[in-house]
Amino acid sequence: MSVQLIHPERVNRVDVHHQVADTRGSRTVYLAGQVSWDTEGNLIGPGDVAAQAEQAYLNVAAALDAVGATVADLAKVTVYVVDLDEAKAEQFVAGRERAAATLGVELQQPSTWIGVTSLAAPGYLVEVDAIAVLP
Repeated sequence: MSVQLIHPERVNRVDVHHQVADTRGSRTVYLAGQVSWDTEGNLIGPGDVAAQAEQAYLNVAAALDAVGATVADLAKVTVYVVDLDEAKAEQFVAGRERAAATLGVELQQPSTWIGVTSLAAPGYLVEVDAIAVLP
């Protein structure tokens, strides 16, 4: 495996992700930020952070699949949520967990969450940007 997720002993442990990804590989894959659109570009989950998080992660998985990778190869994720607050963070986690269940994986990669005022198109509430490392 090219990505090992770690909870360092001297860093606060959080339940929603690991603090460190130790990677060993020869190939790095950079994904464009994924939003909650379907293959036709239609918004999935208008007004619903959880539904949009779920679809964004499913799109991340589909993008990785296109290059022979899986979410297990993810080394770092950056999440953008419009008007991020505690309630939206909880909704985001619920959607991410639904995507994980659909994919049959854990989504615990190191992540940074950033609250923004808007995304590229009206109605989008969540965007997930990711980096993967492959052997």
